Amino acid sequence: MTVRPVTDAPPRQPEPKAPRENRLRALDGLRLIAALMVAAYHYGGRGGEVTHAWGRSAAHQFPTLHSYFAYGCLGVQVFFVISGFVICMSGWGRSLQSFFASRASRLLPAYWAAILIVTAVFALPAVTYEALSPSDTLVNLTMLQQPLGVDRILGVCWTLWAEVRFYALFALCVVLPGASRRRVVMFCAGWTLAAAIAQGARSELLNIVVMPEYAPFFIGGMGLYLVHRDRHDVYAWGIVAVSFLIGQHYAVRSLWNAADPNAFAHRSSLGIVLVVAFGFGAVAAIALGRLSWANWRWLTVAGALTYPFYLVHEHLGWVVIRALHTGLGLPSGTTFGLTVASMLLLARLLNRYVEKPLTPRLRTALGKQW
Repeated sequence: MTVRPVTDAPPRQPEPKAPRENRLRALDGLRLIAALMVAAYHYGGRGGEVTHAWGRSAAHQFPTLHSYFAYGCLGVQVFFVISGFVICMSGWGRSLQSFFASRASRLLPAYWAAILIVTAVFALPAVTYEALSPSDTLVNLTMLQQPLGVDRILGVCWTLWAEVRFYALFALCVVLPGASRRRVVMFCAGWTLAAAIAQGARSELLNIVVMPEYAPFFIGGMGLYLVHRDRHDVYAWGIVAVSFLIGQHYAVRSLWNAADPNAFAHRSSLGIVLVVAFGFGAVAAIALGRLSWANWRWLTVAGALTYPFYLVHEHLGWVVIRALHTGLGLPSGTTFGLTVASMLLLARLLNRYVEKPLTPRLRTALGKQW
């Protein structure tokens, strides 16, 4: 007879197995919705350079819609929630080298191509927008122009700097020691606390590292991936709830402009909260399988177009708007639609002729043993 040692420790419960990771096509569709929200903001929901493209304020071009387009900037926060979900899912079970190779090969080919295309277009004599110097252009290829204080070629690349910092934190704290539910929960809790401390301490260094304004959205996305693994995970739901509460606070604080008489459009605090809730709610519905019926193949294509579209749509959109509206005299609505369509077509070309051939090659090269 075998005598087993007596222990007071309860038997260790195995972690729930990860669900079968079929392609979440609804997530691809949500990516495209977020990108179109940002495009609507850049084309008709703000002032600045797009005013010169239209010939006068976009508020005159879209007397009613401009106030709704102004909420489109919150598409970035929706992107961050999606990113938290996707990075946690894709980083699970990967080595550090594999994770780095995957992220770098996903971001860099289209980014480099967008930098070169925008620089070339802005250098044309017929285009009135000023191109950056050769030195600044070269720095932009590193994706580190913002911390180095160099002017940006792509206006949207500030969000990539936030993404890169998130990848670094996740890689060091989760991927390097090995992803597990407990480690992700501790990482989310620690990052939330660190972000609160950074905000209270008013430390510039801590703000750069832990990004208090954007951390809740990445953290909320990671919490929703844990929900995707186990919908009964109380800790995961707690992470999501706290992240939403903090995230809506930062969104309202930075985007509510009711007190500014010169604001292009006045976003209401309720409207901001509702858009943030839409982002969390949509990803939650996908995590819980509520949108599994949205399984059309074209959503995969839409998801593939989102990143290159996001990169090129703003600055090149100005050029197209100016050519169609000011140059050809097309109506505002027609110009808006054709500009979005032309940027989607360019995104399709970038995906077909840049991302598809270069991404696997770069991933293979970076994936070789150090």
